[in-house]
Amino acid sequence: MRWVRDNSLSLTFLALFLLAAVGQSIAGQRVFNEDAVAHGSETYSYGRYLVSSHFGQALLENWQSEYLQFALFVLATIWLVQRGSNESKPLENAGRESEQMQRVGRFAGPTSARWARYGGGVRRWLYSNSLLLVMTAIFFGSWLAQSATGWASFNTEQEEHGDPTVSWSDYVLRADFWEDTLQNWQSEFLAVGSMVVLTIYLRQRGSPESKPVGAGHGETGASG
Repeated sequence: MRWVRDNSLSLTFLALFLLAAVGQSIAGQRVFNEDAVAHGSETYSYGRYLVSSHFGQALLENWQSEYLQFALFVLATIWLVQRGSNESKPLENAGRESEQMQRVGRFAGPTSARWARYGGGVRRWLYSNSLLLVMTAIFFGSWLAQSATGWASFNTEQEEHGDPTVSWSDYVLRADFWEDTLQNWQSEFLAVGSMVVLTIYLRQRGSPESKPVGAGHGETGASG
């Protein structure tokens, strides 16, 4: 039970993700089959729908926008600051910060990861940038997977209607592909920007995403 308590935040969101994904798959299968019946096409069983390009595209187009949001936010907050926001570090700490502040090399502590103890080199560089590297890799991987599943789904519809299919390169240049993609991106950027600004003035007692209730609007980077 202590392990569950110590990991309750990640476990809760994992459970919510799985429930939402299952719900999406059930609703998506119903929508897909209703459309198939309307057009006289083959319906899919639940198992077949789970491995279909229709479900893959719907799932991955949201994943890639989320990881783009986090990757850009991680990168931007290295150098960019917002006075008074809990989502910003203190104004004077803009940049990559000193070795001492980052507790690397000779400033590493007894609990520091082994790769943080190196004086430099590729291994420390990789560990120092591992969060951004992994987030970016997941974004590009999910974007490519989304484009591939969307391409397959598009060509299936083209074949069903007796229209010509297109290559992957032609598909990713289509306006409808970018409309769906940018529709997700703009909402993510709006959400992040809103969070940055709202934490200047608004509070939530007990949440690390908020400054202490009594903190002044001008205090920057102070968590509750």
